[in-house]
Amino acid sequence: MLSRRTFLTTSTLAVAGTACGTSGREANAAQEGTPGAGGGGAALPAPIAALTSMKGTATPISVDERKARLEKARTLMAANKLDALMLTGGTSMVYFTGMSWGNSERLTAVIVPVKGAPFVVTPKFEEERTVEQVKLGPLGTGTEVLTWEEDQSPYERVAQGLRARGISGGAIGMEETVKHVFAEGVANAAPQLRVTSGTPVTAGCRTIKDAHELELMKLASAVTLKAYEAAYKSLKEGMTQGDFAKLVSQAHERLGYPGGAGVQVGEYSALPHGSITPQVVKEGSILLIDGGCKVEGYSSDISRTFVLGKATDRMKQVFDVEHAAQTAALKAARPGVPCGDIDAAARKVIEDGGFGPGYKYFTHRVGHGLGMDGHEWPYLVKGNSLPLAPGMTFSDEPGIYIPGEFGIRLEDDWAVTESGAEMFTPQSPSLEDPFGSGPVT
Repeated sequence: MLSRRTFLTTSTLAVAGTACGTSGREANAAQEGTPGAGGGGAALPAPIAALTSMKGTATPISVDERKARLEKARTLMAANKLDALMLTGGTSMVYFTGMSWGNSERLTAVIVPVKGAPFVVTPKFEEERTVEQVKLGPLGTGTEVLTWEEDQSPYERVAQGLRARGISGGAIGMEETVKHVFAEGVANAAPQLRVTSGTPVTAGCRTIKDAHELELMKLASAVTLKAYEAAYKSLKEGMTQGDFAKLVSQAHERLGYPGGAGVQVGEYSALPHGSITPQVVKEGSILLIDGGCKVEGYSSDISRTFVLGKATDRMKQVFDVEHAAQTAALKAARPGVPCGDIDAAARKVIEDGGFGPGYKYFTHRVGHGLGMDGHEWPYLVKGNSLPLAPGMTFSDEPGIYIPGEFGIRLEDDWAVTESGAEMFTPQSPSLEDPFGSGPVT
């Protein structure tokens, strides 16, 4: 699933060297190339140059792990009365099969029947590339690959493969990123099949992370926090938001995992996802940064807010309320608690602190599910009665945004445990010492 946040992160990184949907990375991209301490071919600042790669510390997801995921998918398919599941290019295809495939107007799909062998449908000219990827994953050598020429219907191939496996009726689930035109094509080619949502299967598998997935996510968070700290220690007056974003990207690169962040300065930090307006850091400027990286396909999503120099008493007051709200959300989390209650816990602190009612200053949900996608199920939002369960992972990111002044958001990633919740990274101590390692001097 390619979220808008993921897309904008990619855009920023291409130019420069992740509660909310994006982080204003388009604003940073617009500012890249402007003069400043972070631009051009200058040597890396010492705090970034001192970083060493963490690349060798991650273990990739194995073929056997993906085979187990396919078996779990079949169990959920049976429970939801689905006869088959169709995957197209995107996160769920990678999750189950290891195949990394783009999504164009030409259909390449993996069909997983509830019983029998999966098969693949792909354009004839893509056959060799498809087989190359299939044989490296859990589908393995010998998986049937049905091809279609440019003047033929790929949907007839899907119907043909299903019939060969005894599926001439029943229901086929479409994972959530399948294009409507593809779902419609299958429905027309196999009118006896009911085309329905495959989300109970894909979300049912992906929402609960196992120990290996949690390990990768913790590493991704550790990488991003290290990158942020190194960039923060390199912050200088006169930098643009694009200059600072480039430092964050360079720090991620040094750590072995490409990543980045949106950066908003001063009054523009009151816009949760920023502005395209050019921004320059001055003494006393507040900065809000939001982004992350991926480790073996698993995401981090972290926000920090800090000041170059001294924070005002007003800034410190708002930070204290924000910090307490983030803490309250984490403390409210334990198995069985409805997702919406986590949002309510943080929102009460913010309202009691004078920044209410409702969405007036805390303008978005408190968090979102996190995993291979930067945003995925479930969502910590009012009205969501889904109970938390061990292995669910989320962002915890309340925010207080005061128009015309500044905004403060603190965001860390966390997992539900058997008895409560665990944050992947330490919370930010203060605006002047956001990483607990001393202020910029």
